[in-house]
Formats: sequence, structure tokens, C-alpha cells
Amino acid sequence: MMGTVCARYPFVIPFHSQTLTRRLDCSISQFPLSRITYSSSSRILIHRVCSRPDIDDFYWEKVPTPILDTVQNPLCLKNLSQQELKQLAAEIRLELSSILSGTQILLNPSMAVVDLTVAIHHVFHAPVDKILWDVGDQTYAHKILTGRRSLMKTIRKKNGLSGFTSRFESEYDAFGAGHGCNSISAGLGMAVARDIKGRRERVVAVISNWTTMSGQVYEAMSNAGYLDSNLVVILNDSRHSLLPKIEDGSKTSVNALSSTLSRLQSSKSFRKFREAAKGVTKRIGRGMHELAAKVDEYARGMMGPPGSTLFEELGLYYIGPVDGHNIEDLISVLQEVASLDSMGPVLIHVITNENQVEEHNKKSYMTDKQQDESVSFDLLDNAGRLQTYGDCFVESLVAEAEKDKDIVVVHAGITTEPSLKLFMEKFPDRIFNVGIAEQHAVTFASGLSCGGLKPFCIIPSSFLQRAYDQVVHDVDQQKVPVRFVITSAGLVGSDGPLQCGAFDITFMSCLPNMIVMAPSDEAELVHMVATAAHINDQPVCFRYPRGALVGKDEAILDGIPIEVIEQRCFLDKL
Repeated sequence: MMGTVCARYPFVIPFHSQTLTRRLDCSISQFPLSRITYSSSSRILIHRVCSRPDIDDFYWEKVPTPILDTVQNPLCLKNLSQQELKQLAAEIRLELSSILSGTQILLNPSMAVVDLTVAIHHVFHAPVDKILWDVGDQTYAHKILTGRRSLMKTIRKKNGLSGFTSRFESEYDAFGAGHGCNSISAGLGMAVARDIKGRRERVVAVISNWTTMSGQVYEAMSNAGYLDSNLVVILNDSRHSLLPKIEDGSKTSVNALSSTLSRLQSSKSFRKFREAAKGVTKRIGRGMHELAAKVDEYARGMMGPPGSTLFEELGLYYIGPVDGHNIEDLISVLQEVASLDSMGPVLIHVITNENQVEEHNKKSYMTDKQQDESVSFDLLDNAGRLQTYGDCFVESLVAEAEKDKDIVVVHAGITTEPSLKLFMEKFPDRIFNVGIAEQHAVTFASGLSCGGLKPFCIIPSSFLQRAYDQVVHDVDQQKVPVRFVITSAGLVGSDGPLQCGAFDITFMSCLPNMIVMAPSDEAELVHMVATAAHINDQPVCFRYPRGALVGKDEAILDGIPIEVIEQRCFLDKL
């Protein structure tokens, strides 16, 4: 009956054994446990539970999901009423909570996009209509609705479901998503191919505000506006910022007026009137058409939120903001957009709130507590999470930064790595988080170095692939001393092939001016941080895996720079 219990995981266990049958109601705040005291007529003391309850030892009370149980594929959603669709969304959240709670998979992104996913599959006809996603964490509701519900417990496990969309896994996954920012480009290609072949299917690309930090998104939007092919882009704005500022103003709100305007903007009559007005002004003359276009832009800019005219300038018809948790509004807007035969590219701005699901998560597993049987937990210690190579690196970097005020950090990635929190607390003005803008991160770091600073550019191995052109031309060929810190190097297990970090040694080692290092343990990693900090005449990189430390007990002292072997020494021996 022993297993690993996850940190901060409330649960209810109907417990069965050969000697007693009791219901254990557990609501706990910290694990692992040092002692569990079972309070009843016969007392049981279990010392040091170190593992999570296994399915073979306990069974879990399953919350009824009557509507979800009838959904085998998206076609089953077509005849559901809006009230039933709302209930379906609630049941999917319960299902996701049951599957993902206690794992390292982010729960909030998938929970926040459930209503939008239900609305998309209710309106569009996948797999004939192509639905593309930018971020894997937001596709789990999509996987449940497309016939993979029974396999969701295998997600990110060996021989299980991928954590991302995969064309090899399901016909409902129109394109593979791994690093984000590719859905508009791929969707536009599918839309143009559809037009050339004379087909009529819809193409829908769902992007997130995380991926709008990548330049490819705007390159694709600009090309979509120029080609004017029918394409639906849905911006799932979860109101997140990597480094929020105190002085930031209020975020985009969704109220009754914006909801009404969004319905008006998406309506067929308004779109036809707008297109007719364009045709009239073109016939009147060029000056009149340009004046009318400016009036239209200013009017829509006043109605829409700040920044909405950017999408219009790129050639996409902007609709929004739309409440991403209001299924009625979502369906209304999507149905209007889907009904237009000739619309060109459209961007629908959907506002979702990941924080809304936290209260739901707390309530999902709570039941009435039985008074005559209770379990009390004495939480005497908390070992915390295991130390990782990332923690070791940041501690070493902080030590170097305390001695050298020129050391700064440039980080590129979807989220800020937890280990960087220590550096952010100590040196908040010396860290720059650019999101998934890896190309910008590399050249930005090169500019910092040219300005007299010592940048450590931290990028996951598979994400660095997208910035290789900048590594070659903006850093290595100019011998700019940028210090590349390659995280998640090597095989990454549950993250799958899309996040595989096995290629960096090859593509970094072939550069003529790059020093490449790879530590065998945490002690060598500390010395390599010191080595990188002392190299000021050429670029250097070192890599480390995402896993835990090998577990040496002795304290790691200050790093000592390693002697770098010159290339000619190798050539002389050949």
C-alpha cells in the first residue's frame, strides 16, 4: 500500500485490504511524509512513506462524466446544446485534473483552453477542416475529444501519447507542434494548397501569447495578409507575462460592449457591407479609397483593445476581444467566421484566464469528511525537490556575478527556468528574459558583449537550433565572447523527440572559434562556469542535462578556470 505521494496533492482514497475496509479522506499540504497516524480503535503507524499510491493498491472514486462518456470523436459534439457543451467542458476539466494532478505536466494551460477547444470542435469539422496548435500544453482537451481519452494516462510516457500534437498519432493532428510559432506558417501553406487544388476545407491555427514573442509569427501573418487566402488565426491570450512590471496598466478586459462588438465584427452582414464600401471607394478614386481605409482603421482602433491595429496592418481582419470562457460567444463568432466563403485571413482575439482554474483544482478532490474515521499527518520534515544541474549552475553563476559586475544573463524559452529565481532575486537588473525569441537572444547577447558586458546566453538545446544562423554569423565569425549555456542537453525522456537535445555537440563543435565543454558531474560544471567567465576573446559554450545531480555529499568550492586545449595541439598529434 505504499507509494510516492506528490507535494501539495489533496486526495480521497477508498482503502481496501484483506484486514480492514475503511475510507481514508486525506487533505494534505506537504509531502514526503515522515509519519502517518491512523486514528481509530486500532492505531497503525507507518514510517516514512516515500512513494505514490499505485493503482494496484488503491482505487480512486471517479467523478461521473455522463456527456464526456458519450463523446468518441468531434462529430459527437455537433448535436449538443450550448448547455450540454458547458457541461462537457466542466467534465473535461475534471478529467484533466484527474490525469495531470501529481505529474510534472503544466495543468493550467490545458484547463484554461477547454472552452475554446470545445467551441472549435463544435463549429469546425475536423479532420476535414485542419486545426493546428502552437503549444503542446494546450492540446490535451483536443486529444481527449479526438478519441484518445483512454490513453491520456500514458501521455509523455514510454510508448504512450506524445505531449504535443503529432501527425503520426492521429489524423486530427494536422501538424506537429513542439517549439511553438509554426502553426500560422504551416496553416497558410495548407490554405494555399487548398486553393490551388480547388478544395473548400477550413484551416484554423491556434496560437498563444507566448508564441507572439517569436518573429516567425509576424512573418507568417504578413505573408498571409499579402496572399489573402482564407485562414482563421485564434490568439489565445492567457494574459501572461514572463517578467510582469508593477507599472503595467490594466489588461485587456472583456465586457458586454466588447462582446457585442466582436459579434458585430464577425457578422456576415457587417463583413459584406465593409467589402462593398471598399469596392465603392476604389471606383471613386485612389484618394477616396485611402481616406476610407484610414477612417476604418481609426474607428476599429477605437473599438478594439490597444495593439489590435497591428494585426490589421499585417493584413488580418481583427475580431475581439472574445471571452474565452463564454462558450456562447465563442460559438457565435466562430460560426460567423466559418460561414463566409471569401474572407481572407482573420484573427480572433480570445481572452482566457489560467488563474480561474486554481479554485476549480482545489474543489475537485474535496469530499465530506467522515467524523468517526480520520487520518492525521505529522509533517516533521520536507526534503523538497532534488537539486538539479540547473541549480548548481545558477549558484555558481551567482558566485561569479558577485565578483564581476559585468556578468549578465540572457534567457530564451517559453517559461523562466525555476533555478534562475535565485539570480533574479539577487540581480534583477542583470537578467533579460526574451521569451521564445532565440534568434534575437543570440544577437542581443552579442551586442551586450560588444558593449563591454559578459553575457551568459541560456537557451535549451533544441531551441538553440532555431538560432544557429545567428550563432554562426553574429557570434562565432566575429569571435564575440558570448557564453552559451545549453540546458536540457542530451536525451530528454518524456519530453519526446521534439525536445531532444542530442545535436548541439555536433553543430557547435564544427564552428571554428567556438570552445565546447561538457561536464561529467556538478564539480566540473562549477569549474566550467568560472572558465566561461574568464574567457574574453572568443565564444564558449557548455551543456548540461535537465536531470538531478549525481549526489555527492561534499560541498562544491569556488570554480577554478580550466586550461583550454588549443586546436593545434590536436592537429600535431594527428
